[in-house]
Amino acid sequence: MTDVRRAVPRTDAVLADPRLAAAVIRLGRATVKAAVTEAQERARLGAVPPEAVPDLAVALLPAASTTLRPVLNCTGVVLHTNLGRAPLSPAAVDAMARASGYVDVEYDVTTGARAGRGRGALDALAAAVPDAEQVLVVNNGAAALVLATTALAAGREVLVSRGEMVEIGDGFRLPDLIASTGARLREVGTTNRTRLQDYADAAGPDTGCVLKVHPSNFRVEGFTAAVGVDELATLGVPVVADVGSGLLAPDPLLPDEPDVRTALRDGAAVVTCSGDKLLGGPQAGLVVGRADALAVLRRHPLYRAFRCDKTTLAALEATLRGPEPPVWQAIRATGLRERAVALADAVGGKVVASAGAVGGGGAPGHALDGWAVALPASFAEVLRHGDPCVVARVADGLCLLDLRCVPPAQDVRLRNAVLACTS
Repeated sequence: MTDVRRAVPRTDAVLADPRLAAAVIRLGRATVKAAVTEAQERARLGAVPPEAVPDLAVALLPAASTTLRPVLNCTGVVLHTNLGRAPLSPAAVDAMARASGYVDVEYDVTTGARAGRGRGALDALAAAVPDAEQVLVVNNGAAALVLATTALAAGREVLVSRGEMVEIGDGFRLPDLIASTGARLREVGTTNRTRLQDYADAAGPDTGCVLKVHPSNFRVEGFTAAVGVDELATLGVPVVADVGSGLLAPDPLLPDEPDVRTALRDGAAVVTCSGDKLLGGPQAGLVVGRADALAVLRRHPLYRAFRCDKTTLAALEATLRGPEPPVWQAIRATGLRERAVALADAVGGKVVASAGAVGGGGAPGHALDGWAVALPASFAEVLRHGDPCVVARVADGLCLLDLRCVPPAQDVRLRNAVLACTS
């Protein structure tokens, strides 16, 4: 009796299949060969017939070379940190693709000489924040803050209110971040009340800067007092204002959210924020402010260590110059109830009011009123494992599909994903 394992096709024969040969170009030989090896092993174990090896190898191929998986965000949280915060605009995606090869990121094609790195993105940021005398871009918001405090206060004191000693995501704490710069953190005031005199009493020849941090992921209410940038600027010490969420100018939809323009006009020497939050761009740290202060930051060695890559610079420029990004389309979304009704009618769910959120540390406590489709809680896990992957919000024993962050063009895919759960 012939051993079935002898009939399993050789690796080179399977790799010659046109479908797998094309996949080698797209995914790489090692990835395709691993799929072929797995298919051959299953055939040797008798799980599939030998002639099915090529088809099985094709089926085992990953969709892409990255393990990152696109999801439909039905949580109602616009800047969901675990889901990558701001989704990029088509203009930003196109810009990243254009920057993926050789580009003039640090080269002047006219003269053939070296040029300023990312000058297009810097020009776009300067145009978007005309109150700034100078601008810089680094690779994330935390880097922007570290660069500012290191350059201005390494070996000296940084004054900060006890009410602003925040912890950001994944257990990172402001005191630890500042301590890593070589500066000495000096706390003033109390958790709930800090006055200008507290800063004035602490300020002296050894003060490098005053740090004003927006407590972006919590809110203190009741018997409270805080000091604004405009008052801090009277102390004669550089003020570094971390506004966090990247709102460049006041917006009536988020009346309590601090913004870059106001902080500059109030007298901050340096203002830092993130690029992948309310700006709606890629992960980046924006640093804007007075020319003298930013000149110190620009010359510091950490600026080189924190610099952005070419694709980030391209996406940032496209976000600043291009159309309204998806973040603001979601925040300003209309027609949510009509879309929810259509989805509920198609899948048998119930339309309920839903309070969305900005997320990402932006506008804490500010609800984005909207609508969701309520389904049994068991749907949440099934939808996460489906294709497309749908991430819902589970509350009060229900699976809630909030459409705020789902582009209308994806409504049919979402409907089909829900219907697949019942088939």
